[in-house]
Amino acid sequence: MTKTPVIAFGQQPSGFLPRRYLYAKIQTALRLQSQIGGRIVFFYHDSDHDPRETLTVLIDPKTGDEQRLNFSFANKIQKKYTPLYAKSVDPTWQKDVARQLPKYLEPAPLQAFQSLQATTIADFCLEMYRALGLLEGLDIVRSGDPHFREAACPVEDYFVDVPYEGEIVRARRSPEGRLRLHKGGSAYIDLPDQSWQPRQISPTRDTRLRWMQSVLHCTHYIAGAGEMNYLNPDEAPEIAFVPRDSIADPNIAYLP
Repeated sequence: MTKTPVIAFGQQPSGFLPRRYLYAKIQTALRLQSQIGGRIVFFYHDSDHDPRETLTVLIDPKTGDEQRLNFSFANKIQKKYTPLYAKSVDPTWQKDVARQLPKYLEPAPLQAFQSLQATTIADFCLEMYRALGLLEGLDIVRSGDPHFREAACPVEDYFVDVPYEGEIVRARRSPEGRLRLHKGGSAYIDLPDQSWQPRQISPTRDTRLRWMQSVLHCTHYIAGAGEMNYLNPDEAPEIAFVPRDSIADPNIAYLP
């Protein structure tokens, strides 16, 4: 019996307006689906914590100048260590940014941005992508979903979401079994000894493929330009890896 294709691609929240490489992944998946059928799964890696992931880069259409916009963060701990699914959205930030967007956005997407009521950064990005019509026909699976985490296979290298000074932080499990936060360079914050459950675990970059595939069982994976540098296809020989379509200015925000 021929297996129904499952076409997957993964991406962290990549700006409140998606970067063009995410748009290219979506278009690649849709093109492949038109050829072989099946379903498309967007593996939304909202358990990442890096604030640089949500940087939105815009080009002024009149001057060609680059403008970089990012979310504001509640505090330093939340900015640096909290998973994107738990980083909060400041309503004041939303109003301030909305005043800067008319030169970039048509009225409809601008209105969508202004009307969004998501309370977390990951939700805000996802709902903005939905408002732009990019997610039609895609199944969304989130790495921060506790049910997904409980269903995923164990991995030897991972992060654990735990409370710390009133916030949820994504702490790296050390080879010795300790949880720590990376301050920079060789400096770390060691957290108190504690137990954790699978619903608190998310993988590192090098264990993400096996962890994801244990639940998604995809037949095809759309790989970004840099992903093939660290993905190990031998871990999932059942997957056909498909390079995403090339696109100009991949790190610039996609504008409809």
